[in-house]
Amino acid sequence: MSKTDYPVTPAVRFLRTHQINFIPQLYPYEEHGGTAHSAACLDVPEHRVIKTIVLQNEQKQGLIVLMHGDKQISTRNLARQLGMKHIEPADPKQANKWTGYLVGGTSPFGTKTALPVYVERSVWDLETIYINGGKRGFLVAVPSAALKTLNPQSVDVAV
Repeated sequence: MSKTDYPVTPAVRFLRTHQINFIPQLYPYEEHGGTAHSAACLDVPEHRVIKTIVLQNEQKQGLIVLMHGDKQISTRNLARQLGMKHIEPADPKQANKWTGYLVGGTSPFGTKTALPVYVERSVWDLETIYINGGKRGFLVAVPSAALKTLNPQSVDVAV
C-alpha cells in the first residue's frame, strides 16, 4: 500500500471504516482565516465549505452544529428548536477534550466522544461539501449524504 500524501486522522479512519469516498484537500492553514481562506485556497464557494462548530448547552453538555461557511448560527433559534434554555460556543479546551481535535481542525467524523450532531437543513441540498478532515489545513470533499453516518438532526438556524 502506498503512502498517502495527506494526514491519516481519526476522521479519515472513520470515513474509510464507513466506506465513504472522499477527496483529500490540503491547503496552507491560516490562523483566523476561517472558511473564507480555505474556500479561496481550494477555489470553491464558501457556501460549500461546512464548518464544524462545537457548542454546549446550559448543562455543559456538548453538541456539534454543521453550518455553511458563509453563514452564522443563531444559538437562540437553536436552543428554541432543541428545547434548551441556552446554547453557547464551547471553550476551546473543552471542545478539544470532547472531539480530540484542535479548534480550526475539528471534524465531525471520528470524534473522541459521541456528541449529538445537528446539520443546517440547506446543507443537504449540496451534492458535494468540503468539511474538515481532522487537522488544520486539511478538508475532505464528500457527498453531503456522508453526514448521515453521524445520525444528525436537521435544524434551521442559519443567519
